[in-house]
Formats: sequence, C-alpha cells, structure tokens
Amino acid sequence: MEENAMDNTASVATLPSPAHEEHPNQFALLKQRRFAPFFWTQFAGAANDNLFKFAFTVMVTYQLQVAWMPPAMAGLVIGALFILPFLLFSATSGQLADKFDKRSLVRFVKWLEIVIMLLAAFGFFTANVVVLLACTFLMGLHSTIFGPVKFAYLPQHLAERELTGGNGMVEMGTFVAILLGNVAGGLIVAVPQVGPHWVGVGCIALAAAGRLVAQWVPVSPATDPGLKINWNPFTETWRNLRLAHGNVVVFRSLLGISWMWFFGAVFLSQFPSFAKEVLHGDEHVASLLLVVFSIGIGTGSLLCEMLSRRHVDIGLVPLGAIGMTVFAVDLYFSSHALPPAGSLTVTQFLAQAAHWRVMADLALLSLFAGLYSVPMYALIQLRAQPTHRARIIAANNILNALFMIASALIAGALLSAGATIPQIFLFTGIANALVAGYIFLLVPEYLLRFVAWVVTHLVYRFRVQGEEHIPVAGPAVLACNHVSFVDAVLLMAASPRPIYFMMDHRIFQVPVLGWLFRLAKAIPVAPQKEDSAVYEAAFERAAQVLREGDLLAIFPEGSITRDGQLQPFKAGIMKVLERARADGVEPPVVPMALTDLWGSFFSRIEEHGAMVRPFRRGIFNRVGLNIGTALAPAQVQPDVLQQRVAHLLAA
Repeated sequence: MEENAMDNTASVATLPSPAHEEHPNQFALLKQRRFAPFFWTQFAGAANDNLFKFAFTVMVTYQLQVAWMPPAMAGLVIGALFILPFLLFSATSGQLADKFDKRSLVRFVKWLEIVIMLLAAFGFFTANVVVLLACTFLMGLHSTIFGPVKFAYLPQHLAERELTGGNGMVEMGTFVAILLGNVAGGLIVAVPQVGPHWVGVGCIALAAAGRLVAQWVPVSPATDPGLKINWNPFTETWRNLRLAHGNVVVFRSLLGISWMWFFGAVFLSQFPSFAKEVLHGDEHVASLLLVVFSIGIGTGSLLCEMLSRRHVDIGLVPLGAIGMTVFAVDLYFSSHALPPAGSLTVTQFLAQAAHWRVMADLALLSLFAGLYSVPMYALIQLRAQPTHRARIIAANNILNALFMIASALIAGALLSAGATIPQIFLFTGIANALVAGYIFLLVPEYLLRFVAWVVTHLVYRFRVQGEEHIPVAGPAVLACNHVSFVDAVLLMAASPRPIYFMMDHRIFQVPVLGWLFRLAKAIPVAPQKEDSAVYEAAFERAAQVLREGDLLAIFPEGSITRDGQLQPFKAGIMKVLERARADGVEPPVVPMALTDLWGSFFSRIEEHGAMVRPFRRGIFNRVGLNIGTALAPAQVQPDVLQQRVAHLLAA
C-alpha cells in the first residue's frame, strides 16, 4: 500500500468537488450534463458495434456461401478482426486520450463511426464480405480509440463517492447495449430479402444518433497536453505496461480485470454450443442465456453503489470472486447430467425445473462478476496518476485482449482434449478461486477491505456521519476513541483511502485479528519503559507514513476501554506531531468517535477480557462513527482533543 501513496494523493486531488454529489443515487446522474450525454454516446456505440457484428456473423453463417470462410469459422474470424486493433493501437489511443481534450476525441470517434457505417451499409447492400471484414477491423479501431477516453473521462467529472455508481451505470449500459445490439442484429438481418439493407440503415442511424448526443459532452481538458506521441505501437505498448507496473495496486487490479474478461469470454463463447449440445435447446435458448447473463452483469454493476455506500469499496471484489467461483462450479453440477432431449424451444426449455437452476447459476455468476469488476475499474481511476490515467486504461485494454485470446486458446485445447463444456466451466470456476486468491495475497488491501465490508454489513449495522471531514488528499492524523478489537476495521471501512494504524502491541497477539493487523501493516506500539526499541520504531514509522502523504490513525487512550467510558488521552499524539513538524509536515488532526459499540460482539467486559458473552446484544447491532472537523496541529493538546471526541460521543 505504501508504494502507491503519492499516486493515490495526486489522483484523488483531481477529483471534482463534493458539491457535485447532491443526488439521491446513480440514476440521477442520467439527468446531469456531465454524465448523461457521455453515457448515451457510449451506449449507442456499444449497441452499434454489436448490431453490426452479429448481423454480419448471421449473414455469412446462414445467408451467404463464402468458399474461403466456412460458416464454422465466421464468428472466430470476425471476433479476431475486431480484437486485433486493441492489441495494435491501444497504446497510441491512450496517449491521445492523455494529450487531447476528451470531448474532441469523442466527437472525432463518432464522426469516424459514421464514415465506417456508410462503408458498412455499402457492404450490406452489395453482400460484399471483404468490405464488411474491413469494417469489422475499423469498428475495432473505433472502439480502441474510445476505450481509454471512456474510463479516463469519468474521474474528471465524478467525485469519489460517485465513481462506483458511475462505473456501475456504464457497465450496465454497455451490457444492455450489447444485448440489444445482438438481438436487433439477429432479428433484422433475418428479414427475407431486405434484412441486410435494413441493418445497413440501422447502423448509420445509430452512428448518427451517437454523434448527435456527443455534441453535449462537456469539455474534458487534457491531463498531459505536453505529451509527445510515440507512434510505434510496439515500443509504446511495452512502455505502457511498464508504466502500469510501477503502481503495484493498480497493476494487480489491471490483471484482476483482465482475468474477469478471460472468465466471461469462456462462458460467452460457449453459449451456442452449451445451449445446443448440453441443454438440448434451439438457437433461441442460446439467446436466452445471453439475456440472463447480461441482466446479471447489469444488476451486479448497479448493486455496487448501494453495497459500497457510494464509496470506492474494493471489499466487494473478493465477494464477487467468491460468487463467481461458487456458481461456476454449481453450473457444472446443474448441467453435466441433464437427460437427452430433442431440440427444445424456449417454452419447452423453461417448462423443465432443472433448467431454472442452470439459469439461476448463470444469473448469479454474472451478477457477482459485476460486483467484482466495477470496484476494480473505480479503484484504477482513483489511484492512477491523472497525467497517465488514459495510458493505464490503454494498458488494461491490451491485457484484456491478450487474456481473451488466451481464453479462446485454452478452451479450444480443452475441447480438443475431450473435455465437455460443463467441465470447462468447472475448470474455469476453480481457476478463478486460485487466481483471485493469489491476487488478494499480493494486494492485501482487497482482503482487508473485504473483512471490513463483512464486519460493517453482516456483524454490525454501521452508520458514518461527517465522512466529508476525512481529507481526500495529503497526510492527516485520525484520532479515535478505543472501544473494541475491531475499531481499526470500522475506521478502515469508513475511509476511501488506506489507513495505517498505531496500535497496542498486545492486540497483535489476538488470534486472527493479529494476523489481520499485520497484513494491514499496522504499527505496533509498546510503552517506552517496556520496550524502548519498539516504542521508537513505531514513531519513526508513523513519521514516514505522514511524510509519504498517507493517513495515520491513532487511539490516544492507549488501550481498549474496560468500562465503556472515555479514558484520558496520552501524550503519544504530541510526539507524532512533533516528529512530523521536524520533517516539515503539518498534518491536520481529525477527531473521531465510535458510538454504541461498547457491550457489542468484540468489546471487553470489565476485567474479564474480550467477548465473555459475545452475543449479549445480538448480531446486526447498530453502531456509528461520528467524524468532526479537523484541528490544525498547533491547536492539538491531549485534553483539547479528548474534549472534541467526547463532544462527538454525545452527538
């Protein structure tokens, strides 16, 4: 976590003012100019991509006889041509998005889309496969240019508390657009004689609609206008990957997102064969599976804002990974031994109870994939340096393309080796557990945030007041009363930024919690008379945290209260501030008070230690955190700070 302190600070500092946040939920963003025109522009583009691709695929599969491209290869060739520009030009696109105003790039991309669709309409009218293949590559290029713009645009116009909801809306919109584009493409192109003509007209209409809406996208200034473009895609790709690798949390998050695309590509690519060979359904059953999958992704994406309390809460990522594995494995058990049948229509398919379990597995699997991906995207936008943000997104697009290609090769190899489609799903689910576990051990912040999410949602009902007083950038000291063994976990859940805690060294001896705090790189403090070396090392480490621009939390009482009352504050915080001033750092001190926590699951009871009667107040107790306005370092004295915390306790 400490390697990313400066990147985190720089990134958060550029987010819009919290004054933008006066809206009830993420759907209210659709009424605001800073979001709505952008949302509908990307929605139209995603729908057009899929209308064109699916109609073209159906046409060459069922309506045309192309000797050099057999029907079985059509989908593979079209998909590969669409992905190829992501590998070749993502690095260049990332540079363009950092160097130029994003509104100008959005408008350019929409003009380009109109030109490509005019050419595609000619291809559909003349049944010219070569022209349509060229348009497939060009639409891939169009999406490649738009990708970095799309994800770098959001943090320029949304505040931290809006990023998760905004990303959820974009993710939901993208999958709904994909679904509608595929359905419309398949239905329109199948109209006898005039179907391809109508597809060409529809593609032009969607492109024109996207360009019209793009006219209202607000100005989005360049983040690095002095950037010199490197037009060599190979050297720039390598440079972008190295740039992303420089921020450990961001790079591992890129790998996590790319793994999600690997995971999703396995299922999406196998739907037609899965529907026909395993579920014994017709082509409409395959479409039904796509509908269920898309609804699940959209639902999971929209749930992220509610479950994260409108923060960038990466604690949802492990929850998503667990769900992805559980329901991928259950999909194997629900589908690997279905009785043989003829070609079932959708009505016949839905009439069998066993098939509902299959659809539930697909819906929940994709829902948890939405919970997994949206916080990761928001974290990358929040933590990446603003001047490099689009290039980081471009690096992610490159990795996504590579992982999707790898998924096709691995799935093909497994099928060639005799594996069934349910067995491939089982393999993917188990691999997901291994990959996710590896990523979470490499980046403990994901695991720590997951524990915080569980505690604040499944053990306590947690309410935070005054969260706007936690600085969004720069060093600060958080001073809080000490009521229970999970105080640090609750503070962690309330802050969108990582926190380093100074804690009594004895708490590290508590089973499980000790391991958790060591994983969080908490700073053990011992009394100077008991262990002077640990005492001095703790204050030196605290000074380093503040020098690096991070948040430091301290419990000035020195130990957990044994009677529920606020204990006298000790002078340790003054030593922390003195060391900070010696380094030229003047961190504000933010008073905090945990309320209604005494007598709950993890608190002490008089002299008897912890959790003597752990369920004495039941579960789902309502607890709170009240956060006050920050004090300047010169104002801080132990008794003054204690009075501030006491006032917050009484609030």
